[in-house]
Amino acid sequence: MTEVAELPPAPEAARAIFGERLPDAIRYGELLADVGVRRGLIGPREVPRLWERHLLNCAVLSEVVPEGVSVCDVGSGAGLPGIPLALVRPDLKITLLEPLLRRTNFLGEVVELLGLDHVSVVRGRAEEVLGTVTPVHVVTARAVAPLDRLAGWGVPLLRPYGEMLALKGDTAEQEVKGARAALSKLGAVETSVLHVGEGLVDPPATVVRVEVGESPGGVRFAAKRAKAARTGRSRRRRSP
Repeated sequence: MTEVAELPPAPEAARAIFGERLPDAIRYGELLADVGVRRGLIGPREVPRLWERHLLNCAVLSEVVPEGVSVCDVGSGAGLPGIPLALVRPDLKITLLEPLLRRTNFLGEVVELLGLDHVSVVRGRAEEVLGTVTPVHVVTARAVAPLDRLAGWGVPLLRPYGEMLALKGDTAEQEVKGARAALSKLGAVETSVLHVGEGLVDPPATVVRVEVGESPGGVRFAAKRAKAARTGRSRRRRSP
């Protein structure tokens, strides 16, 4: 049987970051520490550092997300960074995209429990939903894969001139250098490394921002999107 640890008390920075939604952030943390561990969504060793390494680290991503935009959190897992971002930014329309059923079930439960009306949960892989979900202004992701592979999943979901924001670690600069050719093929026009949460989280969170031009995903994905859109229109015409 999996041993369940107790969520540590919220640090002072949590109040500054979550404000009036701090009770919901605490409830979410408790769910991660209990149900999340029991269902294998996070490891029990992560519970003592849930606040600093996960909740706060994800919430400060809000500093670089534009106001009032649509967001898709790719490979959302247990809801990181999508749920903390949703708690601090009710102005955003957020989709949590996750392929595994046990994770989407958990995400749906959290969204309902916390009353996150601006958040929806979609089960599927990024490459599977291409053309069936509305392109978004911002794609978020959290270290689920190397940058070039992550961009291959996330960038095609963007609308023209959108951006992908990927939470990364100490190797961010090296990953950007190694992925430049792949990012260029995906339609990226600028890539930068940002540090967010200064004075709130230590160390500050590292974010790779990939900005795209008018063809997110490049020529190959533009053709895929067009084909998916035609298929969707055809299905709608055949529906009674």
